[in-house]
Amino acid sequence: MSSVSLAVVAFLCPLVGAAVGVTVRTRLPEHHLSRESTDVIKLATGLVATLVALVLSLLISSANSVRVTVENEYKAALADVIQLDRYLAAYGPQSADARQHLRDAFAQIMGHRWPNDDFGVHDRALTGDRNQLVDVDRRILALTPVDVEQKWFQSQALQLASALSQIHRLAISQETSATPPWAVLAVVMACSAFIFAGFGLFVPPNTTVVISFAIAALAVATAIFLIVDLGDPFTGFLNISSGPARATLSVLGK
Repeated sequence: MSSVSLAVVAFLCPLVGAAVGVTVRTRLPEHHLSRESTDVIKLATGLVATLVALVLSLLISSANSVRVTVENEYKAALADVIQLDRYLAAYGPQSADARQHLRDAFAQIMGHRWPNDDFGVHDRALTGDRNQLVDVDRRILALTPVDVEQKWFQSQALQLASALSQIHRLAISQETSATPPWAVLAVVMACSAFIFAGFGLFVPPNTTVVISFAIAALAVATAIFLIVDLGDPFTGFLNISSGPARATLSVLGK
């Protein structure tokens, strides 16, 4: 389920709970809505609301940490790819073939991740798979240094060659790695319905009350949306920009 779909469900759950509370209010005997009874209901509702707010804040913080971590690793890997290209350039003209394969493999990976962006990818069937990544390593290994300087640049390039695999792991494998805490979110939405049902018991419905319910439900839905969307850094509305990747590609092989 997408972040938007889940947010819509999260928006409807409190409103359904409020509607249930309003309906039950009209059918309860008068003594069930006495001052003592409403005080107890308010205490129970307040406790659940506090717990829900705490859980939502922790989930948003955790999802944001995932996004920040992935984005930092991604940008660091992009910097390593640029440094790898610089080392190969410093090696000499003999590394031109390895540099071209590096650029092609990088473009294929990014073209698969952001298919609507122009990375110069003509064959969408290729996605920077393991064979392409290994081929870059092989071409670096195939270089035959003739002096200490070239040998050093080759060794440094080999150490940085893993950056391409790192980008592949982050940009491609991330498609199936996002696992929102569905059970926790389901409990949160059920609790929000209970909270709003408690609210619906206290006052008769009117325009002001309905608008207040809608705003509060929207706040819950927004929190759920952020949890799911931030937890999957490369998709959704808050996805990582392709700008750094395009900037990296523009300097490779130059």
